[in-house]
Order: sequence, then C-alpha cells, then structure tokens
Amino acid sequence: MIHTVDIVIPVYNESQAIQSFHHQLTAALEALPYQFRLLYINDGSTDETQLQLEQIFNGAPDVRIVELSRNFGHQAAISAGLDLVDADAVITMDGDGEHPPAVIGQMLQLADAGYDIVVAQRETGQKASWFKRWTSGAFYSTINRIGDTKISPGAADFRLITRPVVDSLKKFHEYHRFLRGMFAWMGYRSISLPYTPAERISGKSKYSFKKMVNLAANAIFSFSLVPLYIAIAMGGLFIVLAIIEAIYVLSFWISGQQSTLEPGWSSLMFVLLIVGGTIMISLGFIGVYLGYIFQEVKGRPVYLIRRFLDHPSSDNSK
Repeated sequence: MIHTVDIVIPVYNESQAIQSFHHQLTAALEALPYQFRLLYINDGSTDETQLQLEQIFNGAPDVRIVELSRNFGHQAAISAGLDLVDADAVITMDGDGEHPPAVIGQMLQLADAGYDIVVAQRETGQKASWFKRWTSGAFYSTINRIGDTKISPGAADFRLITRPVVDSLKKFHEYHRFLRGMFAWMGYRSISLPYTPAERISGKSKYSFKKMVNLAANAIFSFSLVPLYIAIAMGGLFIVLAIIEAIYVLSFWISGQQSTLEPGWSSLMFVLLIVGGTIMISLGFIGVYLGYIFQEVKGRPVYLIRRFLDHPSSDNSK
C-alpha cells in the first residue's frame, strides 16, 4: 500500500502561473488520505519563477525547490527530481495547469490496486492546433512502427510510478533521455488513465518546434536502429538495379546489337544524383548515431543543480 507520495513538477518561465497552480494542486491533495511532498524543479528559468517558488517554499513545509544551473530540458528536469525522491510513489506533472490535479486521486487508486506505472493519457479532441495534433499522431505512429517499445499516443509525462520503478530508472545512465520510452521499455505493470487536459493558467507552451524535433530525434535514435536498416535497404536496392542494368547492357553485346547503345547523359546524371543522395542520407544516419555515441561516452551529467532548498526537518506530511 502507498502511504507517502512525492510530486515532481518541472517548471520553466512560469512566474505568472506557478502560484495559481500551487493553490490548485494543494487544494486537490487536501482530500486525499496520503502524505504528500512537492518537489519543484526550476529548469533554468529566466523570469521570476525562482522568486515565486521561494515564496511558496517559505510558507509550505512540504515543498522543496531545486534550481538547475541552466535550462537542461524537460526530460533532464524530471530526471533531476526523480533522483531526489524517496516516497512510496512518485507523480510527475507539469506546472502550467494543463495536467489537472483532480486526476491524482484516481492514479493513486490504480497504484494501490497493484499497478507500478499509471500513465495519464490525453483524450482525443484536446484543444490543440491541427499541426500539433497531426505531428503528434505522426510521431507516435512512426515510433511504434520502427521501435521495439510501444508507446501509447497521448501519453506524455503526467504519470505515477512506484518506488521499484524509480529505483530501476536510476540504473539508466544515457544522456539523451526519452522517459516515455524508458518507462515503456522497463515492462512493469502499467495502465493508462484517460484525462481531459485543462486550460493553461497563463502564457503559452514552452515546447517549441525545435524542442519537439529534438525529443522526437531522441526517441527514434535511442529506441530504434531502423534508420540504419533503411540505409542498408537503399544500398541493396541500388545494387539490384545495377545488376539489372548490367544484364540489360550485356544482352546487347550477346545479341550483337552493341552499336545501338548510346551514352545517355541525362540518365547517367539521374543515377549519379540518386546514388549520391542515397549515400549522403546513409552517411547522415550513421553520423547521427555516432554523434549520440560521442555525447554518451563523454559521460557528462544530465543536469547540474545550482541550489537545493529543503526544510531542515523536512518529512513527508500533507
């Protein structure tokens, strides 16, 4: 049975929303029969987020604050929080208000029922742009087709994990992190809990298009070797075409019709461009994997903590 619960909340430039979010969260937790402790991770915010967090910290004995030395990214910020928790269960959620605290009670009930991972899954029809819905659907479809690990569409980083899962995650040392895939890869007993996203309290999403592309790249190149197999397949295809072309030309020589063969500049250039493009794509895939290996072998930390605020007699209490 679960008694203590740590909630990890990564934030980045949420100074206008964090106070309201904290009030909503604590109000939702009051009615639940568990001992909660909140851990806010300031992921290198450049606004007054840290000041707002310190105000919350000064008035709440069940709150801890971690300030990272710079913006390391959402996945690194969550990892920093998970490295510091020690409760029976841990919940990760965003601090912008889109992850409704009202769902936490249902997540804990499922954990008490024996599930090690409870993933909150966005229901279809969430208020997002058509582009974001389309790219999200394309991403999950692609990663599930080419990867060995299946990830449920709409399952982001709003989840509950139990103590054994947290301990297992600490054994992962990769620099490029895609936590959704890592948790799915573990194979613990898990269940999805549908929820309807709430409106953002303030501002707009900090997940830019570039960050989404980087996250997708981490997912694909960390959990699949299919891009390399595609490069091999393209190389094999052109070898087959070359053999067919050789047989075709040889047939003219065997039949004594070699005089009818005329060099074709356009066809030659077409083949050269296609083959050259294929080689460049293949080298690009290999280069990306080598780049990932290079960054992994350097052994740099996933994050660095600038300051950790904790109450001297901090214990898990509501």
